[in-house]
Amino acid sequence: MVAVPRPFFHVVLHEPEIPNNTGNIGRTCIACGCALHLIRPLGFDTDEKACRRAGLDYWPRLRPVEHASFDAYLAAAAPASVWLFSTRARAPLWNAPFRPGDHLVFGKETAGLPDPILDRYPERRLLLPMVPGERSLNLATAVCAAVYEGLRRLVSSGIAGVTPDGRLHWAEQEARS
Repeated sequence: MVAVPRPFFHVVLHEPEIPNNTGNIGRTCIACGCALHLIRPLGFDTDEKACRRAGLDYWPRLRPVEHASFDAYLAAAAPASVWLFSTRARAPLWNAPFRPGDHLVFGKETAGLPDPILDRYPERRLLLPMVPGERSLNLATAVCAAVYEGLRRLVSSGIAGVTPDGRLHWAEQEARS
């Protein structure tokens, strides 16, 4: 893998519970040039032994950043722009003006993001629209959909590009080539 000089987006998981979801999200982050932030408590171990046992050979390349709490994440990451994904939001993700380096924040599988976090950013809440009667998507599926919509926006605006062999890159890399 050729390292992307800076992440296209930061994926933030607030108290993720299911290791397979987080593993799939980690793979999406690696494939899409995104950073991953995990906010404790986690429903699983992320030590080297646990990752090796789970077959997460890419985990060391991902280098996820763990934070003790949402406030600790805000202090350490100092995000310029956050987007909160929730089934309780009313604005569809395709209405958001995604920018490079945005932080895409997702809640835990069983409860989503807590109200105190959602209440901090009432204008930054997004949802992935669904047909009536459906309650939610799998967390890994939702993250993947949001990341690719954001990447689509970056590519269509000329900020990022895709090589003829299907590889993502920052557009300024073309100017240097």
